[in-house]
Amino acid sequence: MQNAPEVLISEVGPRDGLQSVKATMPTVDKLRWIDALVAAGLREIEVGSFVPAKLLPQMADVVDVVRHALRHQGITVMALVPNRRGAEAALASGVHKITLPVSASEAHSLANVRKTREQMVDELREVHALRRDTAPGVAMEVGLSTAFGCTLQGVVDEDEVIRLAVACVKAGVDEVGLSDTTGIATPRRCAACSRACAPSWASARARPTCTTRAASGCANCLAAFDVGVRTFDASLGGLGGCPYAPGASGNVVTEDLVFMFEAMGVRTGIDLSTLIAARDPLRAGLPGEPVYGMTPEAGLPKGWRAA
Repeated sequence: MQNAPEVLISEVGPRDGLQSVKATMPTVDKLRWIDALVAAGLREIEVGSFVPAKLLPQMADVVDVVRHALRHQGITVMALVPNRRGAEAALASGVHKITLPVSASEAHSLANVRKTREQMVDELREVHALRRDTAPGVAMEVGLSTAFGCTLQGVVDEDEVIRLAVACVKAGVDEVGLSDTTGIATPRRCAACSRACAPSWASARARPTCTTRAASGCANCLAAFDVGVRTFDASLGGLGGCPYAPGASGNVVTEDLVFMFEAMGVRTGIDLSTLIAARDPLRAGLPGEPVYGMTPEAGLPKGWRAA
């Protein structure tokens, strides 16, 4: 397609961002926020997670949110599912893609989903079989949490990350993401791990999700881009962070990541001015919740045009 984006920015704020704050955004504001993200040109949005409302009341309206998001043409509506039961509900709702959490760190896996890493790989096989039999057109991915280190366990061996990534692909997933859950990745580590994993993944895509600690998120994404990664997760305003990973510092800011790529001449398909305006429904739905980003604070350069 002429002028097709060169990188895909996957917006995770409506799920990863909202599950990390104490307040619950009203449904009407969620829908306005998703509409604003679509208007800015985002083409993949993680709109919620199918988990029990008693555990995450912020996600209690996920079916209504999915139903609304599906009205938009040309976007991929994605939701997180922690297990087979969640996958059943997500597939019934009509989502285009499901994502499951698998931790490279055993300690984080037990804290996050109360299962070992191997039990989660078994769960992947069950979900893959369910998808194959009931909704074969739905994509399935894994977010490989704590791939660059864990504040609970400490060092995560790169060989273990590669082993788990390969195991996830063999279990049936279409995409695997390397997630910097606690914000301790470095550009060198992101590049090295992405490069090491790539030959082993067959049809899977690398999806590094880099966080904002020490302002390294964009640098980490650039390092991964330089070794061939073309899909990146980000959150508007940097909202987010895993509640089961002490010290988790939020996500890479979508606005800053888009600015970096567009200023380099790498097409994202996203209009930056409209993207910044999408912060308004976010703020309206979560009054007083801090949002981050150097680009929105500084403003776009006079006469800004993407390179």
